[in-house]
Amino acid sequence: MFEKLRIKEHMEVADAEGRHVGTVDAVKDETVKLTKSDSMDGKHHVLSLSDVDRIDDNRIYLKEDAKIPLGLGNKASVAL
Repeated sequence: MFEKLRIKEHMEVADAEGRHVGTVDAVKDETVKLTKSDSMDGKHHVLSLSDVDRIDDNRIYLKEDAKIPLGLGNKASVAL
């Protein structure tokens, strides 16, 4: 289990296989807001804290079944 307070601005967010998804812009309530620069549409996207599996080496890893918005990072995953 991770502590929400450990999530900091500019941390990398990766999918369950370690592929880049985005970069943390902010944490608000139960969501992680990602920077616009990692988005194909130039907008902020958010991930639920419930999709976070662990934090390791200043990197956030998402769960295997995390709902990742389409077009983030290197387009490693697609939300269904």
